[in-house]
Amino acid sequence: MKHKTCFHCGLDCESYPISFDSKSFCCNGCKTVYEIFSINDLTSYYDLQNAPGATPKEIEGKYDFLNNEKIVEKLLEFNNENTQIVTLFIPHIHCSSCIWILENLNKLLPAVITSQVNFGEKTVRITYKSETLSLKKIAEFLSRIGYEPYISLEDFKTGKNKINRSIIYKLGVAGFAFGNVMFLSFPEYFQVDGFWLEKYKPIFRWLMFAFSLPVVFYASQDYFTSAYKGLRSKILNIDVPLALGIAVLFIRSTVEIIFDLGTGFFDSLTGLVFFLLLGKFFQQKTYSFLSFERDYKSYFPIGITKISSEGKEESIQVYDIKKGDRLLIRNEELIPVDCILINGNARIDYSFVTGESETVSKQSGDKLFAGGKQLDGIIEVDVLKSVEQSYLTQLWSNDVFEANKDDSFTSLTNSISKHFTIAILLIALVATTFWLLTDSSKAINVFTAVLIIACPCAIALSAPFTFGNLLRIFGKKKFYLKNARVIEQLAKINTVIFDKTGTITANKETKINYEGLELSTCEESLLKSTLRGSNHPLSRALYTLLDKHNIVTLDTFQEHTGKGIEARYKSDHLKVGSAPFVGLTTNVATLNTTVHISKNNTYKGKFTFYNAYRKGLSKLFNALKKDYDIAILSGDNEGEKDNLTKLLPTKTKLLFNQKPEDKLEYIKYHQNEGANILMVGDGLNDAGALAQSNVGIALSENVNVFSPACDAILDASKFNQLYHYIKASKSAIKIVKWSFMLSFLYNIIGLYFAVTGQLEPVIAAILMPLSSISIVIFTTIASNILGKRLK
Repeated sequence: MKHKTCFHCGLDCESYPISFDSKSFCCNGCKTVYEIFSINDLTSYYDLQNAPGATPKEIEGKYDFLNNEKIVEKLLEFNNENTQIVTLFIPHIHCSSCIWILENLNKLLPAVITSQVNFGEKTVRITYKSETLSLKKIAEFLSRIGYEPYISLEDFKTGKNKINRSIIYKLGVAGFAFGNVMFLSFPEYFQVDGFWLEKYKPIFRWLMFAFSLPVVFYASQDYFTSAYKGLRSKILNIDVPLALGIAVLFIRSTVEIIFDLGTGFFDSLTGLVFFLLLGKFFQQKTYSFLSFERDYKSYFPIGITKISSEGKEESIQVYDIKKGDRLLIRNEELIPVDCILINGNARIDYSFVTGESETVSKQSGDKLFAGGKQLDGIIEVDVLKSVEQSYLTQLWSNDVFEANKDDSFTSLTNSISKHFTIAILLIALVATTFWLLTDSSKAINVFTAVLIIACPCAIALSAPFTFGNLLRIFGKKKFYLKNARVIEQLAKINTVIFDKTGTITANKETKINYEGLELSTCEESLLKSTLRGSNHPLSRALYTLLDKHNIVTLDTFQEHTGKGIEARYKSDHLKVGSAPFVGLTTNVATLNTTVHISKNNTYKGKFTFYNAYRKGLSKLFNALKKDYDIAILSGDNEGEKDNLTKLLPTKTKLLFNQKPEDKLEYIKYHQNEGANILMVGDGLNDAGALAQSNVGIALSENVNVFSPACDAILDASKFNQLYHYIKASKSAIKIVKWSFMLSFLYNIIGLYFAVTGQLEPVIAAILMPLSSISIVIFTTIASNILGKRLK
């Protein structure tokens, strides 16, 4: 079959030759997009009888094994009543059209809720309603539209990890051709006279032409493909000048040997492609060597409570969880691993996983999935498998929970790349015109050298490598950021707001006194059982303080954010929290944080907390005060105002009796006034304020603070280093700007030598990738030096 060009995207159609309406398409994605736009209705396309891809006969019975529930259970990553999630490996994901089709499956299959493509791994993650759509039907439908899934019970590793060796093959072809063309060009180089050489000179030239054909039409096809797709989309990408340079050299050289005008530039042409591919190959190796170890986020500090075989509770990190462990999940905590419910009333919110905020009730023996949030007191679960940290990281980085925060350097990079190509083409045309009038022998070399030497790749790499390396460094220092965008936002902040309890106070060092009616053993047992279900810092501190008692299973448990908690056990009704919440109407003056208790509407007494502040607090606030506005928002009373005033810098704003909604409104107000706010607080109790702020940091101290609301998690032991982390983010921005300047300097110097005719195209091809590699090395070394200054 002859090669055809895809009508939609311009790619070569050798691999996926598909015809429709007298037009040729490279893949079913392009064909489907064309069909859809032809009928102007995506939903109508679903009703077409002649669906593309495999025919029903070809797929009949092929996926019958998906009727086996045990097999389906192994393939699903989430399965809850009528919602299931599966990730499928699709080898035929080919281009942007494929992505468009697969991410719009919900319009073709109404039961699909969302579908998200990972183009690099050629996978699609599909969330669907299992009551109306089965995994088998999805697989059959994907096969019908030309995207047959590769299904394996071993996490699809066979399909995903295939090494793409195409660049090695192309490099081999270009190198072989370049070497032979150089040998055939030697007589021309040294102008050797001789009957034999003169007689066979045309043969040598046509041999050079033959060697250049696979170089142009195979080894360099990626440059032409990318350039053509860019032009079809009205985008001038960096491959446009490269493809133009290769095309000009080939056409000019071919014309010269056809009309016997000279030997052409086949040596420069084959050398150019060889060194471009060699540079690309070494770039990939360099980037792989300087990998950012992004899996650092797998080990962010999520504390979870493990129950030993003796019934003892201990706090461990999620990555220490093993199959068969018994875990305690408190109210509002996220379930970190797939497990079986053993005890307690489970009411689970899976919006973190599915994006839909519907709660489901579960009974003892039911399976619970990682990422669900418990909303009804405490539960005990048995672990089915060890934690998949990458899965938790994926949930944390889910776009559903991303705020619309600017990514300025990405926008700047895209803007530079867009106008860069236009400027280079203009410079090349002007320089070539000048040399045609001055010395035509240099014109072709000048034109090609200008197109090759100038490259915005180094500019495009500056921000990703700097921020990526700093993410890794921060992770080693126990400061865990959601993504690189957080570094940019952190560098812009001008206001820092802290929560008080559990943030600037150290729970482990807090002293607690009780005043009131003596509690009976049964009352203390009920109190401890009630506190056991809460993750609030005061509840955790009080729970740790109380003596060991028999834990009872509560009939009901309810937590009122900013007020307190209440529970029922048989005929007893216990309330723990603020004075108004427990029904205490008289004004009780106190200088410290208090937690009041009532049983069956009878006031019992109060626990008074004598807070100990974190080490280095005063030093941290004094450092922050130099550059930022500081405020403390606390839900407690003003009892500790005098202590804080003495400890903190003057003019630090102290606001007390702040409910969660008050904190949220305070942040909104100051953002409207132009403030860029960093909020440091409790990942669960301050979720609204953390989500509203420009950067939200949850402080971790053996507590499950894992929440989509926060942008970063800071280990409590590194609290006093917060100022240095912020300054490091600002320094990272300076590194990016310096690398931008170095990139521009390189391009200016390179263009000078190219425009003046002092640079051969082959040398330009060698220097171009070196510029990108040098920028990567510069940003990596600079950010590593920056990291060494951090404690």
